[in-house]
Amino acid sequence: MKRILVLVFGCIISLALFSQRYNRSNYISPKEKLNEEYCSGLFKMYDGTIIDMVNENESADSYQNVLEWLPGRIAGLQIYYTRYGTPVPFIRNSRAAIFVDEMPVDADFLNNLPVTDIAMIKIIKGPFAGAVGNGPGGVISIYSLKGDDDSNGDE
Repeated sequence: MKRILVLVFGCIISLALFSQRYNRSNYISPKEKLNEEYCSGLFKMYDGTIIDMVNENESADSYQNVLEWLPGRIAGLQIYYTRYGTPVPFIRNSRAAIFVDEMPVDADFLNNLPVTDIAMIKIIKGPFAGAVGNGPGGVISIYSLKGDDDSNGDE
């Protein structure tokens, strides 16, 4: 009787482990889906911190500039301001490059980009070969909403 119980118990555990491994390999998280949908080339293959602005972060809507909202949410990110009020991002004490839809931009550009138009932010903390000078301070890559992502209900 004990052998049968041990055999049944062993089969149940092995089935549970197999199903967990199978399900985990097929599961794609919402952030991975965003990375697949929005990123391309070098931006897709680098590991980074992904922030889903559409589904998770309603608190950002009250900010004028996304760089004002980011500090404190990303470890190692600091925003300094020039005497003209332009925000300058630093990741781990090195200046970070800023990209909007994978195009390099200056930090002033973000003053004209409404936070409500941002779909995803990807922060790459290490050196990035796609940036000017190989981006030694990392990258803040901002992706704007696509036309079919706008969910105003005007259909």
